[in-house]
Amino acid sequence: MLDRTIWWHVYPLAALGAPIREVKDRAHRLRALEPWLDYLIELGCNGLLLGPIFESATHGYDTLDHLRIDSRLGDDADFDWLIDACSSRGIHVMLDGVFNHVARAHPWVEQGLAGDTDWEGHGELATLHHADPAIRDAVVEIMCHWLRRGISGWRLDVAYAVPPEFWRDVLARVREEFPDAMFLGEVIHGDYSSIAAEGTLDAVTQYELWKATWSSLVDVNFWELAHALERHPTGVLPNTFVGNHDVDRIASTVGPDKAVLAAAVLMTVPGMPSIYYGDEQAFTGVRGESWSADDSVRPALPASPSELSPLGGWMHTEYRRLIGVRRRHAWLTRASVEVMDKTNETISFHCSDGQHSLQTDLWLDPAPGVRIHAEGEELYSWMLK
Repeated sequence: MLDRTIWWHVYPLAALGAPIREVKDRAHRLRALEPWLDYLIELGCNGLLLGPIFESATHGYDTLDHLRIDSRLGDDADFDWLIDACSSRGIHVMLDGVFNHVARAHPWVEQGLAGDTDWEGHGELATLHHADPAIRDAVVEIMCHWLRRGISGWRLDVAYAVPPEFWRDVLARVREEFPDAMFLGEVIHGDYSSIAAEGTLDAVTQYELWKATWSSLVDVNFWELAHALERHPTGVLPNTFVGNHDVDRIASTVGPDKAVLAAAVLMTVPGMPSIYYGDEQAFTGVRGESWSADDSVRPALPASPSELSPLGGWMHTEYRRLIGVRRRHAWLTRASVEVMDKTNETISFHCSDGQHSLQTDLWLDPAPGVRIHAEGEELYSWMLK
């Protein structure tokens, strides 16, 4: 069941060492993911959520050709290898589809299918004409093309900015051939359940919970986390996370010790969790303001997990333990959550699906700690010594 997938989220261009703003090269970097697939499994995940892998001008979100693998990452043969390597390990693959805008050099701009407006003031990005039947037909074909090649679903970049009727039309047509595919929309603000229903999205990114998690830990104010949990959507599957390619690293924001508490929230609230590569190793990084603002949160991975710094090993251990709890309680995906108690320094919340239950207790005083238990049995505990 795809909704029970635990995703390891990778930004491949940077993670695999491709030049982002420099002169582009040609390399078969996708194959460098091989040792990381076993790492993903050993961590406890069973899904690989990839950032953009299609031919693009620079960072991947400025697409030039949705049907061609970025030459910096490889070619069709490398993609087929990746799908086979993942399939043999039981790993689902989700691709990042940028269907709101394209690079100014994309053929669709010259064809009059995009380009009347810039995307959010970025002159190099041209917004698609979503009402044009040709664009809808093209996106249907792109989605089906890669689903036929073995992926399990799509992350829909800036889905919140695309008219919902576009998604309704396109996804209905794709589901005719691929009824089990997963469509995860990037949504930041608003009524998540309504947005998903209007666009027929299967899941949406839960930014409200992400913000409340780190903010509560920084400000010692679990009332904010409680408020977000009380609003946690039930009408759509939330994609929960504490890090991604667009935000500061959680270990930098709250400190590595409190990052364990953030991971505990991630692994015990309802939804479909994703782990941004390196968070499980306490990677640090803060976004800047310049043209290279994202570089620090999109680092290159070493050639293999054996080359990781030993300094992150303790965090890796805690992530493995917490993911183990989640895998043994997969019913949490569709559970409901209730806040049992809260103060500035403590919070307890209870999850249930009507047959099973689990409670998570977090505290910041006298030192950060967490306890997860169910029906009198302690499932996990950790406290800063």
